Amino acid sequence: MLDNEFHISIDARASLVSLVCPKFQEHKTEKDTLRSLAELRELLNTLGIENGDQYVQNKKSVDPATILGSGKLEEIADAAKAEGSSLLVFDCELTASQIRNIKNLTGLSVVDRCHVILEIFSQHARTKEAKIQIEISRLQYVLPRLSGFWTHLSRQKGGIGVRGGEGEQQIELDRRIIRERIEFYKRELKDVTKSREQQKKKRQNKAVTAALVGYTNAGKSSVMNRLCDVNVLEENKLFATLDSTYRMLNPDTQPPMILIDTVGFISNLPNSLIEGFKTTLESAIEADLLVIVCDISDPNYQLHLEVTKKVLGELGVHDKDQIIIFNKKDLHDDPLKQKIILRSTPDSHLVSTHDKQDMIDLKATIINHFLEKQAHYDLFIPYTAGEAHSKVISKTNVIATHNHELGIFYRVRAPDFIFHPLDLGDFILAPEDPMNEEFTFE
Repeated sequence: MLDNEFHISIDARASLVSLVCPKFQEHKTEKDTLRSLAELRELLNTLGIENGDQYVQNKKSVDPATILGSGKLEEIADAAKAEGSSLLVFDCELTASQIRNIKNLTGLSVVDRCHVILEIFSQHARTKEAKIQIEISRLQYVLPRLSGFWTHLSRQKGGIGVRGGEGEQQIELDRRIIRERIEFYKRELKDVTKSREQQKKKRQNKAVTAALVGYTNAGKSSVMNRLCDVNVLEENKLFATLDSTYRMLNPDTQPPMILIDTVGFISNLPNSLIEGFKTTLESAIEADLLVIVCDISDPNYQLHLEVTKKVLGELGVHDKDQIIIFNKKDLHDDPLKQKIILRSTPDSHLVSTHDKQDMIDLKATIINHFLEKQAHYDLFIPYTAGEAHSKVISKTNVIATHNHELGIFYRVRAPDFIFHPLDLGDFILAPEDPMNEEFTFE
């Protein structure tokens, strides 16, 4: 591990470490711990790091100095070195003193689950905004743990560093450098956010959006590719998608409908990390519809759905309109269980991205959801009002028409923010209007 850069070397072989403890969240039972360790293995696979064995200790309470007992850690260190591991990855969040103590005791490099996730985010960010957010989160993670890592950061100062007096300790100088960098990136982020807000205002009321949300690796990008006929990156890896991706779902409706692929959620993730990526998740906050994607083939799908709903609650969007998609039905071979899941989960759909009809039906479901939310208007427009005909055809969703000797009857759907600026109020038919006697559609 390049400690002075706080990056995890992909050449390292990693041994995984955890515990079963009734007082430790996410590790209260052996089942909880093994599930979380399996997920940690997938996270390391995403980084391309070779996985070694995993070591678990049952404890009644967590050792505040080293998480596990010193005797057990020495035993783990001997076994890890014997299998060629140079890195211990703890499936929990470690403090600076814990990192330092475990390093001194084992003679191995030490990182925690949060550090691994930050490394993945760092590799997968594409936009300037996401890169800045990740660097802020990374530095905020490092700052309180500085004494647990290599402390000399002088070559990271660049133009932002502050040189202290001769008597200033290196660790204090390093802390000042990191705080300066955090403030620098926060100022940069404000400028980027201001630019994005301006772009958002331009888009406002010009489209409706549905955001794909869900646990990481649930198949959100695959769903987007099939629904929008595009080629967003699909990988069987955790956090393959980090930046939100926008694609046109249906350009033929008014307003157009856009589908957004968002960063995946994960359990046992510190709230501070979620806070650091609030802007990445703003697409979900601002969306008109949440399409929750859940991998039904995963034995922990219920937990994944709970984590997703918990995160949506933390973002304050739990009461938004939602559709739940149970994905990967082709990998789930229990038809009876599938029916039970659908029956017990309102507004849910069972799909496979490899089933063309499933994708056609899902797309229609999302489109119809938006159309049904729009107001209905019955209009009668004389043939002489050419501009009004043009507005109706180009700016509203025409459900049906009926020709009359004096003009055309229209039944249309449109959101209020689109319909009212069209100035078609004079052509709206009131329910008691005698013209309605001839306004009939099959």
